[in-house]
Amino acid sequence: MHPRPGSLRVVAEQIEGATGLRVEILGGSLVMSPTPRGKHAGTIRRLRRQLEARMPSGLAPYEVTSVAMPGDDDDYCTPDLVVLPESWDTDDAWLADPADADLAVEVISKSEKAAQITDKNGWYSAAGIRILLVLDPRFATWSLYTHPRNGEYHGQLAGEYGDDVPLPEPFGFSLDTGTLPVYQ
Repeated sequence: MHPRPGSLRVVAEQIEGATGLRVEILGGSLVMSPTPRGKHAGTIRRLRRQLEARMPSGLAPYEVTSVAMPGDDDDYCTPDLVVLPESWDTDDAWLADPADADLAVEVISKSEKAAQITDKNGWYSAAGIRILLVLDPRFATWSLYTHPRNGEYHGQLAGEYGDDVPLPEPFGFSLDTGTLPVYQ
């Protein structure tokens, strides 16, 4: 199937509906992912609980929320978790504005390849997502990216599970990674 220009989003929605796969459009390419494993979902649940307990007023974490590439509704990503203004609760939009996203979280899947991870990190930076946290249960490691500019993050901090993740403002607190599950 070769979709006509401007219809990738329609194709993505049809694939999601027919297969149950999560579909994103990154840089004009359809990227499909199976639904998360239990440990993947457990990582998000544990992280979300920590965020909700200390979230700055007016912000909230959301799952299964897609973020648009500025200026292109046919290019979007669906982070595992994204922090947006609480007003997202009442928004009719399908795609969140990346300028509203204070944090995006990606949990690496067991089968994800290095090139896919690099491409996705570049997408988040190009979209202007201020803070990206990548958790990798394959190796029990994490990477925190900040200061996006020209398609790259210019701030990076890495650690292992057990090391706290120091979230910059507007958060100003650390996340405990010591209880996050690791893939077998």
